[in-house]
Amino acid sequence: MPFYKSTILLFFSIAFAKTTQAQQLISGPLIEGFGDTFTVPEANLTADPEKVYNVVFDIAQSPEDPAELNLYFNTVARFLNMHAAAGVPQQNLKPVLVVHGSATFDLLKNEDYSEKYGVDNPNLPLLEAFYKLDIPVILCGQTAGKRNIPQEKRWEHTQIALSAMTALIHYQDLGYALISF
Repeated sequence: MPFYKSTILLFFSIAFAKTTQAQQLISGPLIEGFGDTFTVPEANLTADPEKVYNVVFDIAQSPEDPAELNLYFNTVARFLNMHAAAGVPQQNLKPVLVVHGSATFDLLKNEDYSEKYGVDNPNLPLLEAFYKLDIPVILCGQTAGKRNIPQEKRWEHTQIALSAMTALIHYQDLGYALISF
């Protein structure tokens, strides 16, 4: 094979290998089974391991199918996993979930969720993983009142705020970046 053809073949092989590498799906390292992410070795903007990532997630929607995991809760797991995999220490990852709207029902205890939807609450294992990582899950007190979700119906580690607006303002005043869906 002529030199130029082998050089071109080698170039495309390397380019293809980098593309394949960019598409590698990884699970964890902080939350296994949730929040899978892709490696992005060619990224120009990457995570800074020295930075503290204070982020408040505004979560107001739930999936149409109550048997499905809330994809916005899963996004928080993706945030944690992708930044940890990129070298950010766990202590520098400080997400907070502020839950309101239809997502409020995703914080129901399993028996109350099952009674309402006829299926087990698929969000509880992920919520427990958040709890183990000391990640606050804050419920809007106004939505809880409007949707008749008293404390005895809520996942046991749910924190409550006067309102989602109050919680979002509070965390933004503390310097948290807002991610809203």
